Amino acid sequence: MLHIIQNDPEVPPGNILASLKIPYVVKHPYRGERLPDVNDISSLIVLGGAMGANDDARHPFLSELKNLIREAVSSNIPYLGVCLGGQLLAAALGAKVVPNRWEELGTQNVSLTKEGGNDRLFAGISDTFSTFQWHHDSFDIPDAGVLLAASAICPHQAFRVGKSAWGLQFHPEVTESILRNWSDWNRETAVRTEELVTEFSDQQQIYSAISQILVNNFLKVKSGFH
Repeated sequence: MLHIIQNDPEVPPGNILASLKIPYVVKHPYRGERLPDVNDISSLIVLGGAMGANDDARHPFLSELKNLIREAVSSNIPYLGVCLGGQLLAAALGAKVVPNRWEELGTQNVSLTKEGGNDRLFAGISDTFSTFQWHHDSFDIPDAGVLLAASAICPHQAFRVGKSAWGLQFHPEVTESILRNWSDWNRETAVRTEELVTEFSDQQQIYSAISQILVNNFLKVKSGFH
């Protein structure tokens, strides 16, 4: 079964659920729910969160989650990490996650690399496409990883490890209600809420279509693919 890991009460799966036509379960380790056994997972999506990928001392479940991610990758279980989920993939595989680097907030264009243009996760998506960004930290690409996408501010927007594990820096799950909630987190963004919502609304139809294609592409990947 598809398992979705929600790391933060204010970072739900949102738009991702609109693309799902298969059974799934959402786990909430931040409130004490146990992570699934790797043998029960057909595909794994790990969402974002306000914490950092290496904040294990404050959020002990992150250590267990990184262990689960390593198990999933080694077992060729399809993995999609979104923002923190992408950073956790990088950290689990030995790459650095750097705080307060290449920060982006709002609607931004992302461009595929040559490898990204040939990657099945991005099949049917144009070489430059609209995304929603909300991150302060950013991941380095693991030694075994392939860079798939970049933006003008953040050169590490997406990578793949092996045949079926992807990390994204951007957010395919965001809806307007999620955006408004995140914008209220601090004063600096709260005063920009309507500006951010307007930018998002202008691109929302395109953004949602791209998000649906991306999630559907991921769900076509079968566990154990070689």
